[in-house]
Amino acid sequence: MLKVGLLGAGRIGNVHAKAISAHPGSKLVAVSDVFAENAEKLAAEYGVAVKSSEEIIADPAIDAVLIATSTDTHSPLIEAATAAGKAVLCEKPVDLSLERARACLAAVEPTGQPVMIGFNRRFDPSFGALKAAAQGGEIGKAELLALTSFDPAPPPVEYVKVSGGLFRDMMIHDFDMANFLMGEAPVTVSAAGSSIVDPAIGAAGDVDTAVVTMTYADGRIAVIKNSRRAAYGYDQRIELLGSEGLLQAQNQLENLVVKSTAGGVTGAKPTWFFLERYMPAYEAEWAAFVEAVEAGTPMPVTLADGVAALAMAEAAARSLAEGKPVALAGIQ
Repeated sequence: MLKVGLLGAGRIGNVHAKAISAHPGSKLVAVSDVFAENAEKLAAEYGVAVKSSEEIIADPAIDAVLIATSTDTHSPLIEAATAAGKAVLCEKPVDLSLERARACLAAVEPTGQPVMIGFNRRFDPSFGALKAAAQGGEIGKAELLALTSFDPAPPPVEYVKVSGGLFRDMMIHDFDMANFLMGEAPVTVSAAGSSIVDPAIGAAGDVDTAVVTMTYADGRIAVIKNSRRAAYGYDQRIELLGSEGLLQAQNQLENLVVKSTAGGVTGAKPTWFFLERYMPAYEAEWAAFVEAVEAGTPMPVTLADGVAALAMAEAAARSLAEGKPVALAGIQ
């Protein structure tokens, strides 16, 4: 039984607490949060202890920690936990600074401790099936990838100011998914973006609408579309065109009822947000982590994967600022 400490009891921490507690091979034993009331509420719900993050990391009875704290704490907590001999699952991104993330990777490698980064979309059943079909050669050679990720509404500006921006906070999922599906990182990254959803986001130095085009060494192309606003719900789609066909992963809908009348054909909207859309993926992600820890096998999403996605986000931000494509190899 894997004994787990949860660092961070906010919205995403609650999602992970549910997944940890539901798994037969893991047990949530302690929780921490900088806001005492958050930790106390979650601890009471699951009947676990409230401790500081430092106490959880130092506790020899705790086998693993799940890091769901603010992004600026991720790298230090990963380093402290692995130095203490614990397995780690950390929410994305690894850090807001690519340099700091790379330093974290260098510090963790000598410990030999397993670290997994929380790119939960890799574990979505539909996306996984699309990956398997592509890998099995069902559409020939993959040539053009299109990733669509639209949120139903923009986050508060206060969140935008500390999140690292759309590329590092939101699109980083799509950068990782592109690497997952294409099997390698791109050669160039080209970004276009603007703030047309909420002027306050632009005033904070970020964009809320963006398109990134990536090219690969063999001529393949990937396009990512992000928006902080889709009035109809959480839009999450993948389209992969190959030499012999097309693979598509469509939205998850609120229900599967379709009404057909003389006035037209209508159906349900996509699920509203990530909690509804991706809870099965969070559960599958945690199951994969537990299995890897118990078996001593490599993590399905590594710390290096997290650094790679962050490098692509950095390249996109630089491309937007410079108004030209950026070579990924030149990102330091």
